[in-house]
Amino acid sequence: MSDRVPAQAEIVIVGGGVAGTSLAWQLTRLGKRDIVLLERGTLTCGTSWHAAGLIMQLRATHAMTDLSRWNAEGYPALEAETGFATGFKQNGTLAIARNDDRVHELKRRATIAKSYGIAADLITPREAGELYPGLDTSVVRGALFIPKDGQLNAVDTVMAFAAGARKGGARVFEQSPVTAVDRRPGGGYRVTTPQGTVDCETLVLACGLWTRELAAKLGAVVPLNPCEHFYVVTEALDIATPGLPVLRDTDGYVYVKEDAGKLLVGAFEPKAKPLPLRALPARAEFIELPEDWDHFALPYGAACESIPALENVGISRFMNGPESFTPDANFAIGEVPGLPGLFVSAGYNSEGFEMAPGASRALAEWIVEGAPTMDLADVDVARFHPFQMNTAYVEARAAESLSSIFHMHWPNLQRYSARPMRKGALHDRLAARGACFGETLGWERANWYAPKGVEPRDVYSWHRPNWYEHTAAECRAVRENVAIFDLSSFGKHLIQGRDACRLLQRLCANDVDVAPGRIVYTHMLNRRGGIEADVTVNRLAEDRFMVVSSAMFQPRDRAWIERHIAPEDHVFVTDVTAGWSVLAVQGPRSRALLQSLTDADLSNDAFPFASSREIDLGFGRVLANRLTFVGELGWELYIPTELVQDIYDRILAAGAGFDLRHAGYHALEHLRLERGYREFSLDLTPDDTPYEAGLGFTVKLDKPGGFIGRDAVVGQRGKALDKRMVLFRLEDPEPVLHKDELIRMNGKIVGYLRSGAYSFTLGHAVGMGYVRHSEGVTAQLLASNQFEIEIANECFRAQASLQAFFDPTGERTRG
Repeated sequence: MSDRVPAQAEIVIVGGGVAGTSLAWQLTRLGKRDIVLLERGTLTCGTSWHAAGLIMQLRATHAMTDLSRWNAEGYPALEAETGFATGFKQNGTLAIARNDDRVHELKRRATIAKSYGIAADLITPREAGELYPGLDTSVVRGALFIPKDGQLNAVDTVMAFAAGARKGGARVFEQSPVTAVDRRPGGGYRVTTPQGTVDCETLVLACGLWTRELAAKLGAVVPLNPCEHFYVVTEALDIATPGLPVLRDTDGYVYVKEDAGKLLVGAFEPKAKPLPLRALPARAEFIELPEDWDHFALPYGAACESIPALENVGISRFMNGPESFTPDANFAIGEVPGLPGLFVSAGYNSEGFEMAPGASRALAEWIVEGAPTMDLADVDVARFHPFQMNTAYVEARAAESLSSIFHMHWPNLQRYSARPMRKGALHDRLAARGACFGETLGWERANWYAPKGVEPRDVYSWHRPNWYEHTAAECRAVRENVAIFDLSSFGKHLIQGRDACRLLQRLCANDVDVAPGRIVYTHMLNRRGGIEADVTVNRLAEDRFMVVSSAMFQPRDRAWIERHIAPEDHVFVTDVTAGWSVLAVQGPRSRALLQSLTDADLSNDAFPFASSREIDLGFGRVLANRLTFVGELGWELYIPTELVQDIYDRILAAGAGFDLRHAGYHALEHLRLERGYREFSLDLTPDDTPYEAGLGFTVKLDKPGGFIGRDAVVGQRGKALDKRMVLFRLEDPEPVLHKDELIRMNGKIVGYLRSGAYSFTLGHAVGMGYVRHSEGVTAQLLASNQFEIEIANECFRAQASLQAFFDPTGERTRG
């Protein structure tokens, strides 16, 4: 048994695996000393002990690569500081492709690597065979070799992290299971173990697949679920030499690494096995689950295709251990909403050793600085919704998350598990119209509409998927006539109370102290001036506002607002998302259509842009907002959900005389990009300021009382910034843009696209991304230099502009 835990500590970390020990080390490097780490058994005994220990710097996106790439620096630094060997060696990763689509994906990853200076070489099948003796190159269409990737020994690495933490002053207690955790009335937390009770200001739950249950005791939403994760270790093989690269055969669902003269063959199979928490063994240390050769036969058979020597070698060990997965296959770090001082580091989706150095560094900085120091929106624990704690949901999604690690990362790829779930009131009516649904935070949303005789089913492509021609028709209807969108999944919060306006003025960069009936587009900034939320604020009354967010970030936006409510503020935040359905009627003839259904005056004088009115429509009263996200005359109708079916039917009946067409979220994306409208998490992130984004008009520096982030952006107004959002239009009409493609100026990399799509209106792909130039990004710079966009290792000439290529002055929105 360990010594008794101290009665008090500044920071307590629960969990002695890679997440907990790496965080403790990173905190000591930032000067924190009063740290207690509690491990229920012995270090590594949860899931870290059976990890394969693969190290990759590249991810599918720039945002995740920002975090993962630090492992190549972090592990050598760990060894140098502690003197403990981790087994880390940079023998490289060899990713092979069995088909042309996977080759294209590898080329896209090679493009991302260039923007970070990560060596990543596209090689031929023959060259892959030379790097990997024993590889059957007949199954290989192309390959990517990343020489600075590699592998390590998982147990030794955790011990090195723990040693580094101890050296920095942290105290590590093994055999100290947490039996209770409570929030103290005066702030902070009390953690109870058989070795005593410790009070702390900051509590971090980093206990792997057990984090979900422990967090739930405090009311925290951390949806994780274990899945069975398989690998086998062969008998000795001649080809298993110490310098052999790690092989990633994603089309075969397997990875293969050298392991002391043997080969370790692991799988991320297409149909994974979720494991209910109740099915875990009572003893939670060093869990080994039963062998399942029937389940492992598919990936191992594929491994034998790529490495024929595996067919005749013996198996020395079959490992089946539980690992935790999140619903979206991104891990979870950060401060838990509504629980100040409670942090999480969990849900690493079988990639803890790849992500831990970067994730723990980011989380340590968050804890020390009191706020994130980089864009962590995609992994922020605040992104989860309470419904995701449902057991059946999280089990189904966790299994898909395991499988998705080796899926093709298609543009607009949709999840298939735990669906349908959150169905809007119009779901069945839209389905009858041919809607092909996608899913966002559980909401079923019409992405595109299939005409009669066409199956509403997605067929993915890097170039032109099956929905393009139908989406093009929807876009034409919006630009030339009128279309209807169901946008009911918008997040909607009522902010009410005596101090509601004062709170929003403090949070918002724009001035929201406007007359009731006005709508303000605004951002909520962090203290670095970065954009934390991209919202519209509708002032309904002196003390009542509706804040509208995207569906995906509704929980995170609410958490941001509530985090800034002071104890003395008389403010109430209410989620009214489900209470209001939203129909957007957009296009040049939208006014004529709606005017036929209401006696309200919809003229420009009576109903200007960015205004909100209650109007009669059909037999109901709706909140009509004159807004657009497609760059056309139009209204967003906020309709009490119980009334929306009848009003929708009446709009459709009247729309028959206007050739009204349904349009989905794919059309919305294509249209907003050609108009240059920004979207949070893509074009706007916590690392981007409104001035950098070209949205300085939303910042009111002189409003009374100021706002969070003002000091960080005040010096940017009117300046030629060295980072600026630029819009691009390819000259060649054939290529398609998605996101993460490189921006080159005179051949030099100066940025990458945050988002892109094909403009059916312009007949060319368009995109937007931040360009960096030390002397300032100006219209003159763009006009006097040559720009190219690099797509999957191929460059295409592009026009560059600070304004949209379609309707740059916004005349069409004014109707």
